[in-house]
Amino acid sequence: MEVKVAGPAAAERRNRPARRVRPPRAAAPRRRSRKVKGLAYAAPTAVFVTVFFLLPLLLVGQMSLSDWPLLAGDRGVNAPENYTDVTDSTLFWPAVRFTLLYTAIVTVALLGLALLLALLVQESRPGAGFFRTVYFLPGALGLASASLLFWGLYSPTTGPLSRALEKLGLVDDPVSFLGTPTAALLSTVFLIVWKFAGFYMLILLVGIQRIPHEVYEAARMDGASRGQIFRSITLPLLRPSIALSLLLCVTGSLLAFDQFFILTKGGPDNSTVTIVQLIYREAFQRLNLGTAAALSITVLAVLLLLNALQFRGLRRADES
Repeated sequence: MEVKVAGPAAAERRNRPARRVRPPRAAAPRRRSRKVKGLAYAAPTAVFVTVFFLLPLLLVGQMSLSDWPLLAGDRGVNAPENYTDVTDSTLFWPAVRFTLLYTAIVTVALLGLALLLALLVQESRPGAGFFRTVYFLPGALGLASASLLFWGLYSPTTGPLSRALEKLGLVDDPVSFLGTPTAALLSTVFLIVWKFAGFYMLILLVGIQRIPHEVYEAARMDGASRGQIFRSITLPLLRPSIALSLLLCVTGSLLAFDQFFILTKGGPDNSTVTIVQLIYREAFQRLNLGTAAALSITVLAVLLLLNALQFRGLRRADES
């Protein structure tokens, strides 16, 4: 067998660094074209966010630091008077307490019912699609429309609910579903649960269906009961969906306005005034945009803090 011995020239060629291959000249124009297309796709969203979010936010920030009556315009900086006036209002702390109470009740009732409905319709049984549609259908109705509908149902004189209770002999007199603070709160909570339970059911149902069936089969083979499977498998693996539902529910409840504005107008005796209703009163009844803007900035800061804490808690739970 003949063995070839490489000479000095061959060794020098092997030790010579490889040449850098220059990209074709057309690659740079293509990259620029892709960047231009990307900017073109992102431009409408950037313009929308700037015009309808960033600029109004800056304007609200300026209002919160200025003496700004609704009908007179900017009268100059008066910081931090608007922020101190917020807490001086007699309705501020009652509105904070009521909003927190309403948020706690709605969150527990709504997510609990949504989880129950998701568990009931998670399997592909005959009629499961029909019940999913029925549960979700109230979510397609606007909140203002739903509030007007329930306002008619709750009417003690013309509403069908009070008449039905009287005909059944359960009550002797017309029922005022919105006449007392407790009744107004619970009636509004019932409206919100009826409207949004199907929406949150859909979020949780998607999370349940993403759990692999093999995990459930292995647990059943090990003799785990339904309760053990729910506590040890469904709830831990459903944590991201529950966290998303919790975030949306808490944020929406803290910003409650339409349902109370239509059903109770803040009554009876200002017992159902929420934070957002207080902002509305400051701006359009007391005609003080400065104080309303200061309260809006405060609510925004609290919401950002709560969302950050929720995301941090979810991240820690995932890491553990």
